[in-house]
Amino acid sequence: MRAMVLQSAKSIIIDECPQPHPAANEVLLRMRAAALNRRDYWIQQGLYPGLVPPVILGSDGVGDVVELGPDVDAQWLGKRCIINPSTDWGTNQAAQDHSFSILGNPRDGTLSEYMSIPVDRLHLPPAHLSDEEAAALPLAGLTAYRALFKRARVQPDDRVLITGIGGGVAQMACAFAKALGCQVVVSSSDPTKRSAALAQGVNYAYDYRQADWVAQLQQDIGGFDVAIDGSGGSSWGDLIKAADYGARIALYGATAGDCDSLPLRPVFWKQLSLLGTTMGSDQDFADMIEFVTEYRVPVVVDRVFPLTQGLEALAYLGETQQMGKIVIRCQ
Repeated sequence: MRAMVLQSAKSIIIDECPQPHPAANEVLLRMRAAALNRRDYWIQQGLYPGLVPPVILGSDGVGDVVELGPDVDAQWLGKRCIINPSTDWGTNQAAQDHSFSILGNPRDGTLSEYMSIPVDRLHLPPAHLSDEEAAALPLAGLTAYRALFKRARVQPDDRVLITGIGGGVAQMACAFAKALGCQVVVSSSDPTKRSAALAQGVNYAYDYRQADWVAQLQQDIGGFDVAIDGSGGSSWGDLIKAADYGARIALYGATAGDCDSLPLRPVFWKQLSLLGTTMGSDQDFADMIEFVTEYRVPVVVDRVFPLTQGLEALAYLGETQQMGKIVIRCQ
C-alpha cells in the first residue's frame, strides 16, 4: 500500500508499505480521505517533539471497515467511520494523561491507503459531511470544541473573537460559535481571508497589524467575551486590551512564540480567565460529533490532493495561504 512516511528527521516520502492486519480490538480501515494539520508541517521541519521515524503521518481521516480483529463486534464491518485522533487521554476530563498521544507520531497515522486502528477510536461521521469534509473534521474540530465549550464555556449571546482565521481550528471555532448564535469577529493579516470570513457570515474582520484594530473592535462590539487563539506571541497584549470584563481567552497553540510582555494589571482588574487547552478527551470528541450532527455544522475544505501529491500538499500547507483544511484522497 502507499503511504506518506517520515523516514527520518525532515525526510518524508510517498512509499510502498506492508498492509497492516488488525490486532485484538482493532479494525482495518480502507482509507477514503485524510487531512493535514499544522503538526505535520512541524514534523516535516524536524521541530515536533518526540519524533519516532519511520512512521506514517496523519491524524485525521475517514474510511471503511474492511477487516475485523479478534473480539470486535461484527456490526462494524462495512461501516464508514471517522477517527478520533486523540489516544490515551485518560480518565481525567480536566487534562490529558502522561501517556496521551496523537495519531501520526508515534503510532502510524491516516495518510495511507489502509490503516489498523483500535475500534474505540471510531465514530460514525455526521451524515451531511462528504468524505473530504469528514476527514477534515477530527483534530481541528476536537481542539476548537474543547477550547470553546469546555474551557471558555461559551454561551449563545457571547461576543467571540477568533484569531488567525484561515487555519483549520480557527475555521471550526468560527463555525461552532456561529451555529450557537454568538456574535463572531475574526482577525487576520490577509485581506483575502478577511473577505472570505465576512462572506461566510462573521460580523467583523480585523487586520491585527493595524495600530487601531483593538479600538475599532471595541467601537464595533464593545470588547469580546471569549477569544480563541492559536498564535500567542506579542499579540497577547492586544487580546488583553480588547477583552471585556469577565472575558475568557483560550490558547491552543503558540505559532508566533511566547509573549515577551503580558500586562498583568488588566488581567486581574478585568477579572479575565486565561485558559490553556490541548486537543480533547474521548467525551469531548463524542460531544463534538453530536454537536456537528445536530447543528449541521459545515467544514471548510480549501484544496484536495491525491496521496501521490502528498508532498505538494505539505508544501502548500507551509505557505499558510489556505482558507480551511487541506485534504488528501487516499485511494
